[in-house]
Amino acid sequence: MAAARAGPVELGFAESAPAWRLRSEQFPSKVGGRPAWLGAAGLPGPPALACTLCGRPLSFLLQVYAPLPGRADAFHRGIFLFCCREPPCCAGLRVFRNQLPRKNDFYSYEPPSENPPPETGESVCLQLKSGAHLCRVCGCLGPKTCSRCHKAYYCSKEHQTLDWRLGHKQTCAQPDHFDHIIPDHNFLFPEFEILIETEEEIMPEVVEKEDYSEITGSMGEALEEELDSMAKHESGEDTIFQKFKTQIALEPEQILRYGRGIAPIWISGENIPQEKDIPDCPCGAKRILEFQVMPQLLNYLKADRLGKSIDWGILAVFTCAESCSLGTGYTEEFVWKQDVTDTL
Repeated sequence: MAAARAGPVELGFAESAPAWRLRSEQFPSKVGGRPAWLGAAGLPGPPALACTLCGRPLSFLLQVYAPLPGRADAFHRGIFLFCCREPPCCAGLRVFRNQLPRKNDFYSYEPPSENPPPETGESVCLQLKSGAHLCRVCGCLGPKTCSRCHKAYYCSKEHQTLDWRLGHKQTCAQPDHFDHIIPDHNFLFPEFEILIETEEEIMPEVVEKEDYSEITGSMGEALEEELDSMAKHESGEDTIFQKFKTQIALEPEQILRYGRGIAPIWISGENIPQEKDIPDCPCGAKRILEFQVMPQLLNYLKADRLGKSIDWGILAVFTCAESCSLGTGYTEEFVWKQDVTDTL
């Protein structure tokens, strides 16, 4: 199979959506909440979803539904990105890919209905069709169970302790009721659907005609201050940061740029990876850029309520150029973080 060739860039925007549209059977692209797992078997376990820097459980950041036309084994395909939001770390990142053929053990052969399901409840599903149980706090694989009721599942001792403190201590003796009452553990990010639009070609002179404050206005005051400071450290119109401004000028609220094999747009001239910095896939193929997460997403996450918050300039996600077949399991890919503050 041939490696991907760059096509048009697709932009992602965060929009509110009803809960049913963000469930696994709708094959969503989404931010926050619990993962809407694609394959219900072979989920990454707690060690794979632990921060490589501090060891704490990672929080689900976003997923992108990205099937490959012409590939029967990747008729359904999703990329799942996780990050550490535990202070003082707030730095770890891990990303996983999963793909399925159209005929599989988990989903109908036919496309999902675009109409809301008949039920109206907002209950959280904590068991997959494969039988796998999910953690009540984060929605990831939960191999641990409450030793008293044997009904509540967790990915880690940390999340079991958190849930016990925030309500399971009271509901443990009533296991028939607590499954549908999940407290706010202050761990999940706010949930949004990612809507996709194709990027229009942007003329270089657009930035000259636009007021800079209008271009960055939707990014939030804190980010705008960082970008202003960065701009002062760079000179000339042909800087990397100027190119970044130009590229986002027409759609300043974009949170994601998708395109397999495209070149990323960097926010700074510092900490740009070289080819040797991107590890090959275990199958032997090179990894190519699949998408990049933009700093505008930070405005939607409300991450500062935990004290020190997550932060980035660009998150660039690289996946196997051959999108190698993995059965129903999840394989780890590679993410590169470029900080806004690298030039400050």
